[in-house]
Amino acid sequence: MPADNGHRRAAAGDEEPLTTAKTADAVSAGARLAALRDALAGIGTTLDESTTCAELTRAAVRLAGGTAAVLRRTGRTISGYEEITGDADVLPDARWATAVAREACAPALDATAEPWLEHAGAPRTRAALCAPLTSGEDTYGVLVWARAGQPPHPGEAELLGLLAERAASHIRHARAYEHVNRTAGDLQRALLAEPGRPHPNLDVAIRYLPAGRHAVVGGDWCETVRLHFGRTLLVVGDVMGHGLEAAVDMNAYRSSLRYIASADLPPHRVLRQMDEIASREADRRPATCLLAGVDPGRRQVTLSSAGHLPPVLISRDGETTLLPLPVGPPLGTGLGGYESATHPLTEGQTLVLFTDGLVERRGEDIDRSLDRLSALRFPGGEGLDQVLDTILSRLDARNAEDDVAVLAGRPYSRQAVAP
Repeated sequence: MPADNGHRRAAAGDEEPLTTAKTADAVSAGARLAALRDALAGIGTTLDESTTCAELTRAAVRLAGGTAAVLRRTGRTISGYEEITGDADVLPDARWATAVAREACAPALDATAEPWLEHAGAPRTRAALCAPLTSGEDTYGVLVWARAGQPPHPGEAELLGLLAERAASHIRHARAYEHVNRTAGDLQRALLAEPGRPHPNLDVAIRYLPAGRHAVVGGDWCETVRLHFGRTLLVVGDVMGHGLEAAVDMNAYRSSLRYIASADLPPHRVLRQMDEIASREADRRPATCLLAGVDPGRRQVTLSSAGHLPPVLISRDGETTLLPLPVGPPLGTGLGGYESATHPLTEGQTLVLFTDGLVERRGEDIDRSLDRLSALRFPGGEGLDQVLDTILSRLDARNAEDDVAVLAGRPYSRQAVAP
């Protein structure tokens, strides 16, 4: 019996190193899995293709070492090396990678390293391979990976292929997203480029700036409508939301405005009818809108707002003042309740209407934003284009987070002109 006990103790002692090794392997496998999970989560954090490619190359180097770059493919056009992470001198001849990108096809995840097109012509001191950026039937380029030393083993090839597959899926979404935004932008620019003609007694200038190179297009718009007895209706509006749907709704609001304004109603009644029409359409997005009925003959402007920011008046000597007016609810709510306010507007004074993207900044109170605009001063004698350029420059509108639409009007004749 004692001998048996000793034997069992010895056997238990023999199992301890084996258990420790299994535990270490499990911990190591868990760490590798966690690293892979983090790497995959870090790819495609935005809908910007360049950012996704940069995230891909960083993830590849973090998990496999070496150097990584991307060649992007658009149709039959192949870019040069982009978003390089690591030593660019280690990368293979770009002509080889370009040829791979042109003929790339996606291998199965359980394939060996060969289908990943290992660079057989590389110097013995270097190793390189390409992993196609393929999603579905479309190839968007290749991930090129290289390092000095030993060639990649099959597990590394599989890992790089998995990263490339994840990136390709996000690139596909980014390109589809860009296509929709481009369509919406083309639609909106076409509409903004064709405002109505004001009477010859009123100079008008318009600016539209989409927000950033990669920002989505919103529903900002401007319009001018000729009325009877030398009067002109100036309009700015902003449909809530972004993208093609906002641009389509913008067109609907603009069409209803033209139709209603042709009846020569006061501005507050134009807004009331626009609101009634929009509220009957369940899918129509709400919008803010500001109307300014300019009457050079009477030297005045009548304003009415549907949830929109007030305009500013620039005097002949360059002083800027916010014009107060009652603000009703946005269009499309069906609440109505719009009112008008009339202010003097004489020859040489400039009225500026704008959307909120011109002044609003993240984390800043809107009153402070408007104060920055009203604090601007202008030299006398500037043309409308110069005035708008100065406003956009001093408020850094080209770096705004939202689209910017600005309309300026200036009466220059004391006599009313009949239509």
